[in-house]
Amino acid sequence: MKPKIGFVGVGAMGWPMAANLIKAGFPVQIADARAAQASKFAAEVGGKVAASQRALGEASDVVITMLPTSKIVRSVLLGGDGAGEGVAAGLRPGAIVIDMSSGVPTETAAIAERLAAMRVAMLDAPVSGGVRKAVTGELAIMVGGDGKVALAADPVLRAMGKSVIRAGAIGSGQAMKALNNLVSAGGFLIAIEALLVGKRFGLDPAVMVDILNASTGMNNSTQVKFKQFVLSGSYGSGFALDLMVKDIGIALDVAKDLEVDTPFAALCRSIWSAAQADLGAGHDHTELAKYAAKTAGVNLG
Repeated sequence: MKPKIGFVGVGAMGWPMAANLIKAGFPVQIADARAAQASKFAAEVGGKVAASQRALGEASDVVITMLPTSKIVRSVLLGGDGAGEGVAAGLRPGAIVIDMSSGVPTETAAIAERLAAMRVAMLDAPVSGGVRKAVTGELAIMVGGDGKVALAADPVLRAMGKSVIRAGAIGSGQAMKALNNLVSAGGFLIAIEALLVGKRFGLDPAVMVDILNASTGMNNSTQVKFKQFVLSGSYGSGFALDLMVKDIGIALDVAKDLEVDTPFAALCRSIWSAAQADLGAGHDHTELAKYAAKTAGVNLG
């Protein structure tokens, strides 16, 4: 019998991830801060809407959180901050919590310690691949936590991801996710600057992307973002600029805690943060290209 899943957070990423769990035959209960969103998911995809956070815990063998920040994860799981009882109040000993959010490793370790006192295990298992791979169930999943717990959760994770890789102890998955997004952010920034220089020189940006993708300058942004979301003008990757800035900050905080000097990463964060301040909240991360084009005085269109 497949374990009963409680899934908290059916947003842009959580929706297709929860849908793939249902498709794989797992019984799923849903919760979301937006009650209408949870009801819409149940009506369109399946599963049941939990009556409360505690009720979701009581009905679940495995609870998955896919939420914006570690602070929200803590509130949902442990309650407090005016949120009432958390999910953990209803969990049975032996249950597993999997935080798939891009969180702060130290905060996740502190939550795991609280849950362990309740005899509830925790994994952190953030993902990479964006909405497109969340829909197809081909996410890369980075797992932190006890090896035996990770093994027990593996069938659940593989319903959502193609690559499930154990990174190490609790918090390791989130550290790796933040570092991955730092690399992604740096790659996007340097490649967009190359396009702006090329455009001023007289090169066609679309042709430049083709050449980069056939050459050593290829990266994830040139492959799956530039033509699709930047040159098309859609700017609809599904990953927010605010979240990219948050993840870069987590990566640099890890570096600071470990006393590792990261001058290029610091410059990268300053530029992404400047774009965030210039564009305002609620923008797709690919809209960094708009800010870069404005500061360079070059129109990519």
